[in-house]
Amino acid sequence: MPTSPEMPLDISPEMSLDSLVLHATDNGVSWITLNRPEAMNAVTWDQRERVISLLADASADPTVRAVVLTATGKGFCAGADLRGAPSGGERVPGDVARTIRLGAQRLIAAVLDCEKPVIAAVNGTAAGIGAHLAFACDLVIAAEPAKFIEVFVRRGLVPDGGGAYLLPRLVGPQRAKELMFFGDSLPAADAERLGLVNRVVPADELEKTARAWAERLATGPTRAIAMTKQLVNAALESDRATAFAAEAAAQEINMTTADANEGVASFVERRSPSYEGR
Repeated sequence: MPTSPEMPLDISPEMSLDSLVLHATDNGVSWITLNRPEAMNAVTWDQRERVISLLADASADPTVRAVVLTATGKGFCAGADLRGAPSGGERVPGDVARTIRLGAQRLIAAVLDCEKPVIAAVNGTAAGIGAHLAFACDLVIAAEPAKFIEVFVRRGLVPDGGGAYLLPRLVGPQRAKELMFFGDSLPAADAERLGLVNRVVPADELEKTARAWAERLATGPTRAIAMTKQLVNAALESDRATAFAAEAAAQEINMTTADANEGVASFVERRSPSYEGR
């Protein structure tokens, strides 16, 4: 069911998927851009599959060392537009849960599981699954006009797309309930204050800032960053013994990488390291 605060528009037949999800790789950074501004980038079934595929490609491609997820127009993502999803006829019990598992939850998992750091460059409204798409990213940069809306309660719906998983981990259960119970619009500055956003910048500086952060990540020790991401994402679900064991194992694996050897050598030789992402 759509979770967009605006009524999404249908895709015209002449619009290709490549034009609805723009993609380019530059200086080791994979740029994934939702491009359906007339619908505030309410994401369709096909767009979602394309984004999931591009994130998987980024994980597997050693030349990609960071990802930026952004959008065109005034909206980052106004929610999910499921009207283009495959239809199997009359709905039966289990259909909705299956749709969510295979749809919105897969999209959020693709961001969380991407082996490269993912930056959300939030240009405008992020509502419903659009908000969760941003919150799943490793770093969030928001333009000053951006806002985040847990829109589900406005429609009488339970949050989906990982919202009840992500928000308590980011802001604690009380704040998460406030956002989800009321569904109020949260300005970017307030989102930064709560810890949902890393940095708020003027709208005309969003791309520049995202590019600077992404390119800095792209020159870092990519495998070490990937394992750090995994450790942090798992930390709130692990007891101390499990977390400590995972940390030690990750360091053991990481010490076999060329970048770890370079990092240690550069320290001993008192020079700046040159990482290759391997």
